[in-house]
Amino acid sequence: MALTELGRITGPQALKELPPGRLPELAGDIREFLIEQVAATGGHLGPNLGVVELTLALHRVFDSPSDRIVFDTGHQSYVHKMLTGRQSGFGSLRSAGGLSGYPAREESEHDHVENSHASTALSYADGLAKAQQLRGEEHRTVVAVIGDGALTGGMAWEAMNNLGRGGRRAVVVLNDNGRSYAPTAGSLAEHLAALRSGDDEGGNLFRIMGFDYLGPVDGHDVAAVEEALREAVRSNGPVVVHCVTEKGRGYAPAERDEADRMHGIGVIDPATGRGAASGSPSWTRVFGTELTKIAERRPDVVALTAAMLQPVGLAEFAGRHPERVFDVGIAEQHATTSAAGLAMGGLHPVVCLYATFLNRAVDQIMMDVALHRLPVTFVLDRAGVTGPDGASHHGMWDVSLLNTVPGMRVGAPRDAARLAELLAEAVELRDGPSALRFPKGGTGADVPALRRMDGLDILHRTKSRPLEVLLVSTGVLAQPAVGAAELLAEEGFGVTVVDPRWLLPVNPTLVHLASRHRLVVCAEDGVRAGGAGSALATACADAGTTTPVHVAGLPGEFLAHGKRPDILAGHGLTAESLAGVARERLGAPAPSPAIAWERTPR
Repeated sequence: MALTELGRITGPQALKELPPGRLPELAGDIREFLIEQVAATGGHLGPNLGVVELTLALHRVFDSPSDRIVFDTGHQSYVHKMLTGRQSGFGSLRSAGGLSGYPAREESEHDHVENSHASTALSYADGLAKAQQLRGEEHRTVVAVIGDGALTGGMAWEAMNNLGRGGRRAVVVLNDNGRSYAPTAGSLAEHLAALRSGDDEGGNLFRIMGFDYLGPVDGHDVAAVEEALREAVRSNGPVVVHCVTEKGRGYAPAERDEADRMHGIGVIDPATGRGAASGSPSWTRVFGTELTKIAERRPDVVALTAAMLQPVGLAEFAGRHPERVFDVGIAEQHATTSAAGLAMGGLHPVVCLYATFLNRAVDQIMMDVALHRLPVTFVLDRAGVTGPDGASHHGMWDVSLLNTVPGMRVGAPRDAARLAELLAEAVELRDGPSALRFPKGGTGADVPALRRMDGLDILHRTKSRPLEVLLVSTGVLAQPAVGAAELLAEEGFGVTVVDPRWLLPVNPTLVHLASRHRLVVCAEDGVRAGGAGSALATACADAGTTTPVHVAGLPGEFLAHGKRPDILAGHGLTAESLAGVARERLGAPAPSPAIAWERTPR
């Protein structure tokens, strides 16, 4: 594909030198490039198609990196990456060692914030503006690009409350496309709609909070956006530039996608916008179906989502019982405390979040839900290693965080059947909170149990061998744990594999099983510090059990993006690695190369 204009843009200066008349062709080249590249790798397509002209204007007016441009969220930064010299890296987008799907400080001096959690850019801008004022850097401008969806987050308004009255130079570019994933919820959406229509008789909220206000501006007219931005620069205080855009603009399949305008996609056919048929149903789909079934017989069950109704599987439930599903916007803290109020009012709320976003509501879980021993269930999608979205999106901290919450029960289903079981058990709880976690992707085949013992599922027991190794699998690591047991059994070891189902609190029967074995190996796809294995080790120590507990899990580090299986393998969470750990801890020699070569990979 010949990209006549885009190929000449090697950085912001080359863009500034381009005559205005050639910008429409450049915008077309960028959209063609985005569709081709993101269709091949997967990523955030819709948000970037909507900010092409807006980003062109930003880099023509401001002098990045001296002027700091901060994106909220980083979903909409692909065009920024292209204009700052990273076009050649898009073939490796979101692959191990390749271009990040978000701003990344190690990639470019033009990326100031690794921002992929929403509603934070204005706080960064407030701090940067204060720093620039204190350091006498009057030549610099801080620019925060924030969507109307991200503006629903409470932290954004905490920042607005400070930024608007500080008298410091800052430009807030409001990218108003009427959506986050789905249409923006709440009274803010109504206010922005009034501003778009020219009706601000009730007062302009931004002016009331101390900002100059420019707009609304057609966000797909580069000249109009440039003019507004240049006017904003001439102001000595904070300014909001209200740009109206269309998510998914210029790509018919995205424009027709009512769910989220192809916000985030896998690999697709760019001609049709369709991806390959998946194998097993996704965890999200199974959860959504099961919750809808429960809701049919339990009128007290309600659900909350933080601007992600479709991504967390609530569409079916919302379609049948719209009055029982609450989309609160990008506001996980509010969702949690609102759920506490729902529980106080006699309902059983199910709060549906990506596991990485649970981090944002830990105080509310602790003090607003658990302190009151309220029956609120948290369903954590994309738990563990998520893969291509990288450090900010790996849901690897949840178990460690929840391990500190008194009375919290945490379940991890290993397959679709166990998800249905655990969800049914969770909504029956009356004396405190619960959480269920499952990963991104398909559920795969069910992993049957040999028998259930006091709530624990025994998945493997080597026949006619002593009790040597107890492999404790958490969630979907049941398959590699069983695989490790089979490898060890071939070498003559006696191995038991147990799935606790409920990781927290630790089941006393699991401690008893540990005491009867020589070694315990706990496999978990979360951080080792404070996780399920750590909780088991503490419980064993408290019970006087001397069996050593080895935890195979993730390090307490921010892990880069890549394929989920590769990341898990790189941290020892495969059948072969788990078997190797047990063998080493028992002081046994490794099998011969011939035996290893003859094994059939699982």
